[in-house]
Amino acid sequence: GLTGMFFNEDNKCLSEYGFWDQHEQSKDSIFFRDGVRQIDFVLSYVDDIKKEAELKAERRKEFEQNLRKTGLELEVEDKRNSEDGRTYFVKIHAPWEVLVTYAEVLGIKMPIKESDIPPAENIPFSYMLGPLKLPKNVRHPRPEYFTAQFTRHRQELFLIEDESSFFPSSSRNRIVYYILSRCPFGIEDGKKKFGIERLLTSNTYSSAYPLHDGQYWKPSEPPNPVNERYILCQNWARFSYFYKEQPLDLVSHDISESFALFTLFLEFWKQRQARMEYEWDLVDFEEEQQQLQLRPEFEAMCKHRKMNAVTKEMEPYMPLWNRLPWYFLSGATVTLWMALVIACMVAVIVYRLSVFATFASFMESEASLKHVKSFLTPQITTSLTGSCLNFIVILILNFFYEKISAWITKMEIPRTYQEYESSLTLKMFLFQFVNFYSSCFYVAFFKGKFVGYPGKYTYLFNVWRSEECDPGGCLIELTTQLTIIMTGKQIFGNVKEAIYPMVLNWWRRRKARTNSEKLYSRWEQDHDLETFGSLGLFYEYLETVIQFGFVTLFVASFPLAPLLALLNNIIEIRVDAWKLTTQYRRPVAAKAHSIGVWQDILYGMAVLSVATNAFIVAFTSDIIPRLVYYYAYSTDATEPMKGYVNDSLSTFLIADFPNHTAPSEKRDFVTCRYRDYRYPPDHDQKYFHNMQYWHVLAAKMTFIIVMEHVVFLVKFLLAWMIPDVPKDVLDRIKREKLMTIKILHDFELNKLKENLRINSSELAKQVLIQENKAQLAKSTV
Repeated sequence: GLTGMFFNEDNKCLSEYGFWDQHEQSKDSIFFRDGVRQIDFVLSYVDDIKKEAELKAERRKEFEQNLRKTGLELEVEDKRNSEDGRTYFVKIHAPWEVLVTYAEVLGIKMPIKESDIPPAENIPFSYMLGPLKLPKNVRHPRPEYFTAQFTRHRQELFLIEDESSFFPSSSRNRIVYYILSRCPFGIEDGKKKFGIERLLTSNTYSSAYPLHDGQYWKPSEPPNPVNERYILCQNWARFSYFYKEQPLDLVSHDISESFALFTLFLEFWKQRQARMEYEWDLVDFEEEQQQLQLRPEFEAMCKHRKMNAVTKEMEPYMPLWNRLPWYFLSGATVTLWMALVIACMVAVIVYRLSVFATFASFMESEASLKHVKSFLTPQITTSLTGSCLNFIVILILNFFYEKISAWITKMEIPRTYQEYESSLTLKMFLFQFVNFYSSCFYVAFFKGKFVGYPGKYTYLFNVWRSEECDPGGCLIELTTQLTIIMTGKQIFGNVKEAIYPMVLNWWRRRKARTNSEKLYSRWEQDHDLETFGSLGLFYEYLETVIQFGFVTLFVASFPLAPLLALLNNIIEIRVDAWKLTTQYRRPVAAKAHSIGVWQDILYGMAVLSVATNAFIVAFTSDIIPRLVYYYAYSTDATEPMKGYVNDSLSTFLIADFPNHTAPSEKRDFVTCRYRDYRYPPDHDQKYFHNMQYWHVLAAKMTFIIVMEHVVFLVKFLLAWMIPDVPKDVLDRIKREKLMTIKILHDFELNKLKENLRINSSELAKQVLIQENKAQLAKSTV
């Protein structure tokens, strides 16, 4: 292992690796051994006995030397001090000069003056919401400030009371990770290699993570900073607080048939987003500062350089023909997997057809099952088992596709982080859209629509007769399908999110020499937690968007969906809070001014939901045929719906069955009835669709067109009436901008006056000296 000494400012020896007693320092400490320098990031690795051990050691040595060259300070914990006896920990501290340099590079905003803008006025009867509120110190843990992008030559402008606490831990670990992701570790195969992500992928380091502020079960003790992790665990992750608001400021630091309501939700979401942008100081945040930065993997793979038309600087460039094969492979893979989903759906349909035929004949032949038939019909049995099987297939396909899509996206070598996330988002959303909704679309819009009629039924693969809807229509089966898939997905997701990290963390602690978290150091405790990952939030967004689809696309057939979504979200909020504060390592801080491409996806789904629900009402339910009968075909003025069922059934002559295929037990009947609008056997155009069929179809299409136009009109009116940014927020933004400009102007003016005063004083001194010299020379002469 490495050995070395560390000294304080008086050049006094503080510690030596081989003789340092690990119990001298508090196990809750987040500082170096000197108790002064805060740990901003931790790297860990184990000795490798394989062939590449020397190569990995050389990479680590080069990487750590280059980190020191950037100004970062490192302290290594020998494996003998670790609980498992085999893990080295490299603690990283960013000193003041590094922080101010990269705060300017990243355009981080810092406070320049406490805000004097009065808080927003309380809404009427807000006192009634008191039980739902959190304590004020939790809702707003810090005062509001006017902020400006940090610059080194204006340090006097900023409210720097203590250099060690001026930059919050989120900004510190963001700066360190920025350096880690761009630090080189050598030249291999003629290419410059750099970035902590590459070292993690090659197992040169086993992990890289920032530390939590403290333990989640108790508040921190001096000299450690305030333990926001404990505060969040107490006020955010507790299931007994399910009715309380969320401490979003603290987190940022560490049925209805009126389908226009979905648009209303999105419009109010834009307002909420604008308010959060202001409160979190992201109004002028530019995506280029983070999301549009070049990915280290892209820079490493680029052999060409090209002049940037905007900056006029040479930057890495990859020709399209280099990436074209991967684009083709990516498109083909996505298409193949979506085709696989369709194939699996067809397989489930075949399963339902075969099970229905088998179960129906079995129920018919077994006299002992006579009482069961009343509640367990072949249709219900087939629908339930088919939906469960479909849900299992969905989970299996999801598991494999997630791995493949992430690998293909990396192979495309996206230029920026934003391109990477957009490409992965498109792949994952397209696949999950088809995976989760294809069976629902089939039941809603295709099942029972192309079955033919007696004597001329349509067959799947010329073997199985096409599925028909239940006599009551396909609406019940669609509701069953949606209930099983949506509820199953929510239960499976919450159980997986809660149990999976807990079991993994328990297993890691079990393998350590002690199972008690209270007996080993903070960096080891966080090391044994599960990794949230750079795509952790991506999967949360994806899950929410898929749920939004269930709530909007099929709500006409499943009015219970919004209630299930609400209950799920109440549980999900607390599950996510619990796992983030207790089971996961602290994620690396990142900023974004909106939810990005997800917002476009939500708007697209809201628009699509208008069409899907209109088609469900028109084609899956009996509303339109009933209305057509009521207004056009009813003959009873007192009971206008009398005779509707008989009118909706057509007649078939059993003698017209081809090749005498009529069921043998039904030989005593001359005709049978089936659900359709067709001419009777004695008509010249027998078994062709009659005029009522076309009237009903015209009414359905008219309903769809009128409904869509009305809803879209309401949508545009709502978008026009509801501003994207609330007026009070807009006024506060304008006020803050004016005050910030004034503060900057006064600062520069005072600095200029001071410089002029110094210069004029120096000039007066020089003039006086010259006059004295002249006087002395004159007197001498």
